[in-house]
Amino acid sequence: MMRRAQWLVWLGALVAMAVTARLGVWQLDRAAQKTAILRAWHEHSVLAPLSMAALPHDSAGLDEALHRSIVVEGRWLPRHTLYLDNRIRHGAAGFVVVTPLLLGPGDAVIVERGWAPRDASDRSRVPAAPLHDGPVRLEARIAAWPSHRLDLSQTAEQGPIRQNLDPVQLARDIGATLRPLSLQQLSAPEPADSLQRDWPEPVLDIWKNQGYALQWFALCALVAGLALWYGWISPRRRGKER
Repeated sequence: MMRRAQWLVWLGALVAMAVTARLGVWQLDRAAQKTAILRAWHEHSVLAPLSMAALPHDSAGLDEALHRSIVVEGRWLPRHTLYLDNRIRHGAAGFVVVTPLLLGPGDAVIVERGWAPRDASDRSRVPAAPLHDGPVRLEARIAAWPSHRLDLSQTAEQGPIRQNLDPVQLARDIGATLRPLSLQQLSAPEPADSLQRDWPEPVLDIWKNQGYALQWFALCALVAGLALWYGWISPRRRGKER
């Protein structure tokens, strides 16, 4: 009976070691993926601008285009300007101002035009950001769809201030197909505005995944050490003392 209990302890220890080691490897994989994303950002951001024809229509080829600069032409859809709330910059909360740009009939892309701090005295006040009425040409950086924030409600958001952008809802509102990406505006606008366009590099917290991996590997080593001590070393020492 005692021998069976010992085998069960060893089996439990092996399972725990396998699980913790696998979690450690998974965290290292996540860190490697984030490192690759950051490397691509640095490599792509210094390449020559893409032509407008190279802007992806769908997810195919999107990875190769991400973070590349590009020159696009179109017309703003100012009626559909939205203000993404709770976007932090330099330790302050504010808005990222987003406006769809019509590239052609039924074809549009959202442009992150810049960031502005929130008015602490009036939380419903949005930054003034006038737009040129007519054809525009701007330089931008290709980015992923704006990051998602926690939704406190399951109902569709209404009004100009939003937590998140719903691509289906926005495409329906503007009556055009949206490219599966966003453009971060780089060029100075006409007319001028006060939006900040010092777009930061991706914040990926690679060190967190590396720290989690170290913790999982340490826990795996602890389980292995305890199993060896109580299942092998300690019984043998007691046997020699008898």
